[in-house]
This record gives sequence, C-alpha cells and structure tokens, in this order.
Amino acid sequence: MGLFLEWRNPCSRIISFGLFVMMILLTTSAVEARVRHYKWEVKYQFQSPDCFRKLVIAINGKTPGPTIIAQQGDTIIVELKNSLLTENVAIHWHGIRQIGTPWSDGTEGVTQCPITPGETFIYKFVVDRPGSYLYHAHYGMQREAGLYGSIRVAVPDAVVEPFTYDYDRTIILNDWYHKSTYEQATGLSSKPFVWVGEPQSLLIHGRGRFNCSSPTIGTSDTCNTTSPDCDPYVLTVVPGKTVRIRLSSLSSLSALNFEIEGHNLTVVEADGHFVEPFVVKNINVYSGETYSVLVTADQDPSRNYWAASNVISRRPTTPTGLAVLNYYPNHPSKTPPSAPPTGPLWNDSDYRLAQSLKIKAHPSHVVAPPVESDRVIILLNTQNEVDGFRRWSVNNVSFNLPHTPYLIALKKRFKHTVFDQMPPPDTYDYKNYDINIVQPNPNATVSNGIYRLNFNSTVDIVLQNANTMNPNNSETHPWHLHGHDFWVLGYGKGKYDPIEDPKKYNLVNPIMKNTVPVHSMGWTALRFVADNPGVWAFHCHIEAHFYMGMGIVLEEGVERVGKLPTSIMGCGETKSLIRP
Repeated sequence: MGLFLEWRNPCSRIISFGLFVMMILLTTSAVEARVRHYKWEVKYQFQSPDCFRKLVIAINGKTPGPTIIAQQGDTIIVELKNSLLTENVAIHWHGIRQIGTPWSDGTEGVTQCPITPGETFIYKFVVDRPGSYLYHAHYGMQREAGLYGSIRVAVPDAVVEPFTYDYDRTIILNDWYHKSTYEQATGLSSKPFVWVGEPQSLLIHGRGRFNCSSPTIGTSDTCNTTSPDCDPYVLTVVPGKTVRIRLSSLSSLSALNFEIEGHNLTVVEADGHFVEPFVVKNINVYSGETYSVLVTADQDPSRNYWAASNVISRRPTTPTGLAVLNYYPNHPSKTPPSAPPTGPLWNDSDYRLAQSLKIKAHPSHVVAPPVESDRVIILLNTQNEVDGFRRWSVNNVSFNLPHTPYLIALKKRFKHTVFDQMPPPDTYDYKNYDINIVQPNPNATVSNGIYRLNFNSTVDIVLQNANTMNPNNSETHPWHLHGHDFWVLGYGKGKYDPIEDPKKYNLVNPIMKNTVPVHSMGWTALRFVADNPGVWAFHCHIEAHFYMGMGIVLEEGVERVGKLPTSIMGCGETKSLIRP
C-alpha cells in the first residue's frame, strides 16, 4: 500500500492522526476486513432521466451507477473499462482520503493520467472510515453527464452508532441539463462568453420530469413522459418505522434544499462524521456534501407524501424535483393529494447561514482540532476577465490543469518545468479590497502553480466570497478538499478580519467535513493537518466554476509516497516513463 508511519518523541506532535488511525485499523481489524471487487464498464447510451432523451454516461448501463457497499477497513477494487470510444475518463472517490494510495484519488491532471478509450484501469483503496460518500467523474465536465454514484461504509460489527434506525436508503440529488458537456464547455471557453444557464430539471436519485409540452421540444421521440426512465423515484416506508436516508448532492450548479412533506428530518451525520442531532423541516445540501437524516413514518398511513428538491441561493427557474414517500401498503404510483413543498425563500442567506452553524460534532465523537495553525491561507474568490475570457480566480490567479499530473512530476523529480514554479499568493490585499462592488481585477493571471505545505503542519484556509462581475451579486460556492477532512471553525458575513474573527472560532466541537459552502458575501474558515503524503486538489464543486479556474492544488510530503504504479502514467512528460 505504500503506507508511511512514523513516531516521534511523546512530547511532540504525533506525525499523522490519519495514518495513526489507519495503522490501528490495519492491526486490529485485519481479520474482519474484506476485499470487495467491482467490474464496471463506462459508456455513452441514450436515456431519459427527466423524460428528455439524451446521451448520458452510464456505469454498467445505469446512472446513478452501482452503490459501493462496504465495511470500515475493507479494500475496494474497481476494474474500470472505458468504453466511451472517443473520450477519456477518470473517477474520483469523493470523501475517501486515499491514505497510502494517493494515485487512486482519480483526479486527472493531479494524481493520474486519464483513462483512454478502450483502456481498463484498476482503482484500489481502503475505506478507512465509516460513513456516506460519493464517487463521480473527474475529467472535464463529465460528472454532469451522469457518471456518479454512492459509497456506503458501515461501522465494524462491534461498534454501535449513536442513533438507531430500522433500514437504510441512499438518495442523490442532482440538477440536469439537456445540452451536452461539450456544448457547455465550448461556451465557457469562448469569446464572447456563453454561460451554461440554469438547469432544465432537478433529479432525485436519477429521476425527474421535464415539461414535454414546452415549445422548445421537437418530436415526441425527443421527450416522452411515458418513458420508464423518468418515473418518479419512490422511497417506501413502513408506518411507525424509521429510515436513515443518506442524502447527498452532486449538482453541477445548483444549491439544493430537500424536504419531505409533513415529516421532520433529524440530521445525524455529515460527510462521514456523526453530528450532534438536530431537527429541521428541510435541509440545504450543497454540491459534494453528504448527510444522513432520520425520518420516522409517523404521519397518516393511508396516503403517500411528496419529497421535493428546490433551488436555493440562485433565482430559481428550474421546476421542483419530485419523488414519492410511499407508505406501505399503498401503491407506489398513488399520487399524493397535496401540493409539493416549495422550500424556503431562495435568497434567504440568513437561513442558510444559520443551518450551517447548527452542524456540530456529536458530543461522544468530538475530535479536537489543534489550537493553533502553522500557516494561514486566505483565498479570495472572484470573477475576472483574462485576455478577454471570463474566468473564476483565487487571489487573482485562475487555475489550469497541466498536461503532466503533479503527483508524477513531483515524485519523479522532473528536472524541467512541467508546471509553474511560482507559488500562488497566500492572501490578497484585504485591507483595501471592497468585496461589495464589481472590481476590474486588471492583474488577473492564469497559472498551474501549487501550494507546497510542510508535512504534518496545521493549515488554516479562509475562503472569502465577493461580488461577481455582475452588480449586487455574490454566489454560493461549495469547496471540496481531496485527501483530507477539515474542521469547520466558523462562518461569517462580510469581509473576514484576520485579527478579530479567529477569536470567535469554534475549537470545542467543530464538525469535520470534506466539503463546505462559502455563503454569498461571506467567509468560511477551516483547519486541517497536512499529514497525508500526496498532491491534492481543493476546488469549487460547481462544474463550470472549476472548469473556469476556481481551484488550487496542495502538495505535502510527496517524497514519502510509495512507488507509483505505471498504470497512472502515459500522458504529458510521463510518456517517457512507460517502457514499450
């Protein structure tokens, strides 16, 4: 596995909490651990997830793809055949830290070369923590074509979770476009700039319903409401029983709110970590986030109920996504007699911020963060014009992936330059920058430089939101960190104050996550330990925003990474490493 472990003097910091946990796992649970082997074929095929027929990327003929079901400590092997014929592919295992296997993170350009058409690639990694996770494409904008699915990791047999339920279900929320990813990417890269627009539909576990009577639709072959592909998703419950819903979002643009008509949702898990339970009528789920909510079937059992997904944070033009909560023994197709939930006000930023602040670590499962950090990086998210192209930037640097993956370039110590050696800035001119107005940002540049972190150092990252290039507009950005979990230390409105705001950090019971929202005109502070040898992406999880440059790359302890498999090579300068 290439696992690196090191001990230091007891008076000093343990080299790596994550690796320590992995060591305990390997030494105490080796007998119970299993190898779970999956054989997948990825290919395009015509489907109608919202009744509109288009090409989707399916795994073994399905989208969402197969759910990976495992137990903590198991080894997952995915034998992936790329049958897209004319298109590369890579799959990221979202929330899996890849301790000892950074080459299996599945991030094209960062940890591996893409999988070329006709090629079979083997991902192998350990699921070292229980919880609810995701997988999805990480090449271009393929995720929004349907290449995604869930990972469900159970606790060991002897471990009891701090909540009870009768059965377990998985629901992925998504938004859905009728244009291909190629059309969208071309518009984003063009002069003049062509925005992707709002999605046509919202899907609940791969199913939605578009209005086929729309004048924009051509023939009945294009859009057909009788297609079984777009029958509503049905969640069947038994009266009096409690279901655990592992709820997540892989939307490409939209922030979403989920609600089940007439039922409370008790939040108990976030991104694989137990939460101090709290009850809500509806829950905001940002792209890349996972939650477990408990729902008790305690309403009138003679009828069914709506489950609804609605757009928040952007002015919604997309209809509500609908599914059915089916009370057994009612027929699943029995339509609920009431109107579907419409969700909270889309522009109520105080409501969204208040819900984020509710998420704390469970009292019995608090992992205390280091009380101080060794380095603070403040990242200002802005829209920019660079040489006439519309870009997203971080501290006025817009990110581009290199042709040679960082992990290979750094591990192999390529002597010539394969990416920019100038590191991006750790901060911006926060004293003089006005986040509330449209800024010209005339010095914006494009770069693929990276942040080099001292191994085992504690790093704070503060994400600062600002006005876009449209007046009085600031968007919500969900940021995802590969290879780590981080403590969410705090959220705030307005401009972050590096002197006063750290005094208000939650160091008592902060939740640990891998994806976090930065609310409009606000900031989010997080802390993590750079203890996982490798090279890791950190980026906005909105497809168009990352494509347009909204991300960074972090390197830590790459010299400690084990021998790289040749299967991740073959592109850019790594061609020289493949012997014929």
